[in-house]
Amino acid sequence: MNAQYLANAEGLFVGPDMETYCAVGKGSLVPAADKKEGDGASPIGAWKTRRLFYRPDRVKRPVTALPIVEITTDMGWCDAPDHPSYNALVSLPFEASHEKLWRDDHVYDVVVELGYNDDPVVPHAGSAIFMHVARPNFESTEGCIALNLADLLSVATQLSPESIIKIST
Repeated sequence: MNAQYLANAEGLFVGPDMETYCAVGKGSLVPAADKKEGDGASPIGAWKTRRLFYRPDRVKRPVTALPIVEITTDMGWCDAPDHPSYNALVSLPFEASHEKLWRDDHVYDVVVELGYNDDPVVPHAGSAIFMHVARPNFESTEGCIALNLADLLSVATQLSPESIIKIST
């Protein structure tokens, strides 16, 4: 499976045999070279899919060829640009700035990690660029791509570590 999908600034998500709505960053889209931590923008580029995380208490184990990780209450993602664990999965409690992956809302019930700023990690260039569950009104994200849960689970069945999510204007 080497599926390719496109998310654009108009909120369309297109791939093999599908076209649906998506949410993008509240800062719209920016060239990856201009992406900064906390700017709320989605980075323009083509990003490989890395892993799928899911909440086993809320969602049945998704079907995918990606490596699968069950989210637990002690998981976080470091967003502290000057920390050695910047843009990486961390265990909580964690002393530096981070996002919790176990959330009260449903946004991270299913999360696909995108290979943005991870090879190598560049401090301040943006972290935690995911494809995750959209809020009911497709409210803008902090820089991620968001789909409704059913579409995200459908897309997951087509993803492998070679799949590409392209973010483009």
